[in-house]
Amino acid sequence: MLGRHAIFRSLFPLALFLALTASAPAQNYFRVERRNGIWWFIAPNGAPTLSIGVDTIRFAGDQIDGSGLYPYLRNVEKLYPSRAAWGDTALRRLRNWGFNTIGAWSDSDLWNRGTPYTVILDIAAHAGADWQHGVPPDVYSPRFELAAREIAQRQCLPRAGDAALVGYFSDNELRWGPDWRGPQTMLAMYLSLPADAPGRRQAVEFLRRRYANDIRSLNREWKTAATDFERVDAVANTPGYLLDSDDFLFDIANRYFQVCAAAIHRADPHHLYLGARFAGRPPDPVLRAAAVADVVSINVYAFNPRPLVEHVYTIAPKPILVTEFAFRSEDSGLPNSRGAGPKVPDQAARAKAYRNYVIWLEGLPEAVGYHWFEYEDEPKEGRFDGENSNYGLVDIADKPYPEFVEAVRSANRAALETHEKLGSR
Repeated sequence: MLGRHAIFRSLFPLALFLALTASAPAQNYFRVERRNGIWWFIAPNGAPTLSIGVDTIRFAGDQIDGSGLYPYLRNVEKLYPSRAAWGDTALRRLRNWGFNTIGAWSDSDLWNRGTPYTVILDIAAHAGADWQHGVPPDVYSPRFELAAREIAQRQCLPRAGDAALVGYFSDNELRWGPDWRGPQTMLAMYLSLPADAPGRRQAVEFLRRRYANDIRSLNREWKTAATDFERVDAVANTPGYLLDSDDFLFDIANRYFQVCAAAIHRADPHHLYLGARFAGRPPDPVLRAAAVADVVSINVYAFNPRPLVEHVYTIAPKPILVTEFAFRSEDSGLPNSRGAGPKVPDQAARAKAYRNYVIWLEGLPEAVGYHWFEYEDEPKEGRFDGENSNYGLVDIADKPYPEFVEAVRSANRAALETHEKLGSR
């Protein structure tokens, strides 16, 4: 068990325990470890901890789509003498509210101020993927592996000695098959690539091997009438087609995670690969491949995260970090018409939902933390993708929601104790 002093130490700003452990061996970085059946992040000072973070802590906030206007920025520029002063206030607030990690998409000038941080690399995006429209990367293209290596060299190598860094996310909410962005399987999407694309050639060869180069066998399983493997129509919906799609999906996901893990750890052997931030429940073949990462990260917009987290862990038995969750209050003055996450009537209900979520999540031995989305509200006019929701700990005028943040503080302070008690059962 941790004990009260260790719990306090785990939540305390990193600057203090870095000073106390200045002579520690070079290998003392954040890592994950299972102790008495309970998964933990282990801080550089050796204390078991959880990563309790906030995403998108940004001085500018969100831009109103197509306008060039940043309403949050306009307000904070009136409130603070400098960007640095705003950052000091934001980090002080977050520590006071029980947070100990800077989440994805936050301003990089917050990273050197004594609070542990994470970095999102966007490897797939640099290799041609389009997250918003669901265009996947061709993971078999030399471009993908080259992008992974170049990004790791540029972003991971310079941080290899930074004890404040928790680890890296390779991407966020990639498409792995049918979802809100389209009905196609990855096999169908890869077969639809240009004829000379490496991914399409890989898909064709996968089918040739699977059916011993006998197109008639494929046609029987798919109920199609293809004349050869180069002209397969990937719109079948038979059990045989779905099984083929799942197996090819595993190949794609395995290639993705293997390349990302190798590139990250080659450039920076000290820090954790935190996975690819799944959007809800990914297909099981993808989860099996994701076990290559040190941590499986998943965005869970629900009142109760336990069913999904428990399922993920049965398929990929690695520690799990919830990297996005939120609740949106209808009394906030924001439309809340675009964006993920449950809506609640008021800030009191929002506070209750947060407390319950943390208790339910950290009552699981595999759950090593959670990152709230996000620090400030979105503009009511809508950001780049139209989202216009009450996600903030603070509103667009940089004012905290008092009832909500008090509940957040209480829940965050209790999270370590909730998780610790699992080891005493």
